[in-house]
Amino acid sequence: MFDYSWGAQEISKPKPKKLRQVSIERGMVLEDVQTGWVGEAVRVEKSGGMLVVALEDRRGRTKSFPVGFGFLLEGEPVELTAPQRKAPPAAPQRSASGSVRVENLRARTARASRVWVEGKHDAELVEKVWGHDLRVEGIVVEPLHGVDDLAGLIRDFGPGPERRLGILVDHLVAGSKESRIAAEAMRTPGAAGNVLIVGHPYVDVWQAIKPHVIGIEQWPQVPRGLDWKTGILRGIGWPHVTPTDVALGWKRLLGSVSTYADLEPSLLGRVEEVIDFLTAGDAR
Repeated sequence: MFDYSWGAQEISKPKPKKLRQVSIERGMVLEDVQTGWVGEAVRVEKSGGMLVVALEDRRGRTKSFPVGFGFLLEGEPVELTAPQRKAPPAAPQRSASGSVRVENLRARTARASRVWVEGKHDAELVEKVWGHDLRVEGIVVEPLHGVDDLAGLIRDFGPGPERRLGILVDHLVAGSKESRIAAEAMRTPGAAGNVLIVGHPYVDVWQAIKPHVIGIEQWPQVPRGLDWKTGILRGIGWPHVTPTDVALGWKRLLGSVSTYADLEPSLLGRVEEVIDFLTAGDAR
């Protein structure tokens, strides 16, 4: 008896090769296998409820085909897919001053040039907002603890083309004591062209912080004869009796500042002016 069961076995067939999927890109040259139409992909759009790709041939004629199978790319059969959406480029990170942040910053070697400010609070505020920019440029901020002998301090510093000074003075307004000190200081030998003295109109740098940042409409008026910082803290309603109260009050104020937008333009412009002066021509 013969066994014919082998004839019932199915002859295995090779599985069809899976085509490479290619997302459509503008400018790629494709051939439609069915019609032989060859053209450059110029757009993808919806038509009749389906996604189609428009191919423009070398004569400028355009014809649309359903996206999917039936295309050759450089002679290779491919399956076309919808274009991939490209994520928009990430916005550059900004420093507190609004400048573009330099990532993985290695601080530049300090210049001989310096920024002088009147006191510790001024220095801390400038550092908080412009610290990143200053490290990029290699500029050091130093507090003076007063400007009464500004001319002598400039003379001792010995300014020159590669050793410049940018000085930020409180309450630098016409007719003030500070304006007279600044004018005298600029007559110091070597100051002309190498020293820039600028200032803001406020009695203290505290007022350069916009009052709404701490939830008030305007800074309190301080009665004549009362210590200014004490009067400000009392007017706000914060502890103000001891030196520790004043120190903590400033710490609270400084902590409320996040970016340049929290400061008055009259301070912003002067600090930027000083930084530009010190970095002009890459002076060191």
